Amino acid sequence: MKYYLIGLLSLLFSGIFSQEQVHQNGEDGHHIFLKPNDSTCLKDCFLGAHWEARSRTFFMNTINEGALKDDYALASGAGIGVLTKPVYGFQIGISGFFIYNLYSTKIEILDSLTGNQNRYELGLFDIQNPKNRKDLDRLEELYLKYNFSKSAIVFGKMNINTPFLNPQDGRMRPTLEEGVWLNINESKKIGFNGGWFWKISPRSTVEWFSIANSIGVYPSGVNLDGTKSEYDGQISTTGMAISNIYFAPTKKIKFSVWNAMLENVMNTAMIEINTNQTLNENLKLYQGLIYLHQDAINNGGNVDQKKTYINKGAQSNVISAQFGFKTKKINTSVNYTHITGDGRYLMPREWGKEPFYTFLPRERNEGLGDVNAFMIKSSINAFHDKFKTGIGYGYYSLPDVKNYRLNKYGLPSYHQINYDASYTFSRFLRGLEMKILVAYKLKQGETYNNLKYVYNKVNMINLNFVLDFKI
Repeated sequence: MKYYLIGLLSLLFSGIFSQEQVHQNGEDGHHIFLKPNDSTCLKDCFLGAHWEARSRTFFMNTINEGALKDDYALASGAGIGVLTKPVYGFQIGISGFFIYNLYSTKIEILDSLTGNQNRYELGLFDIQNPKNRKDLDRLEELYLKYNFSKSAIVFGKMNINTPFLNPQDGRMRPTLEEGVWLNINESKKIGFNGGWFWKISPRSTVEWFSIANSIGVYPSGVNLDGTKSEYDGQISTTGMAISNIYFAPTKKIKFSVWNAMLENVMNTAMIEINTNQTLNENLKLYQGLIYLHQDAINNGGNVDQKKTYINKGAQSNVISAQFGFKTKKINTSVNYTHITGDGRYLMPREWGKEPFYTFLPRERNEGLGDVNAFMIKSSINAFHDKFKTGIGYGYYSLPDVKNYRLNKYGLPSYHQINYDASYTFSRFLRGLEMKILVAYKLKQGETYNNLKYVYNKVNMINLNFVLDFKI
């Protein structure tokens, strides 16, 4: 795979397929190609293909309290992607990436005081093989796309962004999916997205897993009685169906309804309403409201409830709200999320980050119930949007760490402060972007003098420095 990517890079830089690139950036910097002009010539399909090459260098350092293990890692990698010009509406997309561990602490060694595994730096590489420092390559996209009018259908390995399957917050590479995805976008006011997925390649891995076997690749927490969850490799499901209908009667309001049915395991339904008001040419107000309901299906994936993902009869309910204002340079919002005490909100962490407005990078509230989360954040754009910086503060009131029914991963209540900044270079360094993220988490809840509830969870600082280069 690695040599295949190097060969593609050589072709790109040789100028054989030199064409104007048409793309936009998605989350995690992953490319999303825009629809080019159609072609009826097979030769033009390849000669006029759109190429994108990129590299990423990522330094991460986590500092824990006291004698708990600190770690750091420097990762670097590169990849290439290509999308052919359409032939009678059909296109082929392919991309891949390889990564090297340039230098790091021994991130594969468990913390001596808690016996727990590294949580952050290991995610830059392959969590299934922590000692692997150089053979980290992955075929990321390989799909066939058919364009019709303003709509399209995609079949194969792809990168989508939904509330349930998404690239996740930053590491070296995003989470990817294999399946079929339909996007109907014929009207500006109403549209539909939907599909069926049978494979996942989670962030921080290099393999492709069936939907069933992808559940449990990451640490799985505890069962409702506090015993270790044993659902890794034990879930029975054929795949996941996702559907979305959105309706925007005016430019000031949008309704979006999502449903995710994980066959034989659970169903998750979500409705989101977004509104905005323009007060003057420099000030706009915006609001958002999410309601989510989740139910187990059958036995939650396994008849043996110690090996199931969600217990039979379990349910959860979530409300998340947002109010904000923005000008041409400033964007500020106040956010709140409540997960009721009916049960844990569950969605495999291997598949993406949570969709709630109170999310801050480097922590999640998945696996929890009876949560009250408050978060405020503000960002500033300067120098013609070349420099962006922001700060966020959140307080997360969670169930006691020994309340296993509502606290899957033993996370105590905490405060979190994030600072991030990015700068996009121009002229000689055009295509280069520099990013930093500092996340500080402070313990609020009781940990019973047990450091397993502290290590890489609270009373810690996580530092990130990233260089992205795209051509």
